[in-house]
Amino acid sequence: MTASPDPLTDPTAFEQHVQGQIDNKTKPQGALGIVERLALRLAQTMKTAAPRLNRCELMIFAADHGIVADGVSAYPQQVTREMALNFLRGGAAANVFARTVGATVRVVDAGIAGDPIEHADLIDRRIGAGTQNSRTGPAMNDNQRDAALAVGAKLAAGSDADALCFGEMGIGNTSAATLLAHKILGLPLNELVGRGTGLDDTGLQHKTSILRDAAARTAPTLPAAEALTEYGGFEIAMMMGAMIDCARSDRPVLVDGFIATAAALAARDMKPEVWPAMFFSHRSVERGHGQILDALDVRPILNLDMRLGEGTGALLSWPILRAAAAMLTDMASFADAEVSGPV
Repeated sequence: MTASPDPLTDPTAFEQHVQGQIDNKTKPQGALGIVERLALRLAQTMKTAAPRLNRCELMIFAADHGIVADGVSAYPQQVTREMALNFLRGGAAANVFARTVGATVRVVDAGIAGDPIEHADLIDRRIGAGTQNSRTGPAMNDNQRDAALAVGAKLAAGSDADALCFGEMGIGNTSAATLLAHKILGLPLNELVGRGTGLDDTGLQHKTSILRDAAARTAPTLPAAEALTEYGGFEIAMMMGAMIDCARSDRPVLVDGFIATAAALAARDMKPEVWPAMFFSHRSVERGHGQILDALDVRPILNLDMRLGEGTGALLSWPILRAAAAMLTDMASFADAEVSGPV
């Protein structure tokens, strides 16, 4: 007689076991829609049929980009520094949302231009005072890339949160994200370039021209590690390292908008095994975000016409993810509740 697969060791048996639990909760099968699919994925990510999510932390990585010198943003570079201080004072949208949903916030200087910021609550892990201009040469060198990845991984490993959100701040980082997606996925550049912080039509045309020049320096497609060196930002690389470590520790990664999704894309290209732990929070109206999500066949949790970044969308998806775990762990089955099931 052939033994039944062990759900503790066989992934297919485990999926069937968890799906059976979901189907036997006191509701019609499938009645909770995407929440049910999230619950199954959480069980698979956390390697337990009774997942529980109590603590969430947002890490905001801030860094500057040399390509801003070519006028690709509607805002000046000093806004990166000013917004980092705003995060530290608790005045940004990310802070407000974090307080509302009960998440903690840590702010990391991954490479803000100018002198280091002196603040007791700032985590100073700066790789440099911003990247180089990727229109004329590599944004960083391989050693800087690897250092940023390692620092991000260490920061994630040091968090005791059950799930991690990752946000970013960096004037010019939509340009970096656009170039990363273009080189890794091979998507047409014109379909990825967006208005970022609010460029008008003339500004968008100029940004497209600058990014086209930057893209022409290298091969049409690149592996993620090389694309990151050529076009990435220190905050994107650090976020990638944190995402990879979070996934490897069997914790869900709450992926925010365009910049965070570009980081997740690059992490997937470098370490494909971490992809199942990525939970995409929302669909940004930033043009390139939808292009990446569609290319990867990803359906995010929310669609709120947002395009702020900072981890705001990831924070808003946290209560839904937490509820999905609670549904699987705490909701009664038909047998437990002595409720008649379907005939």
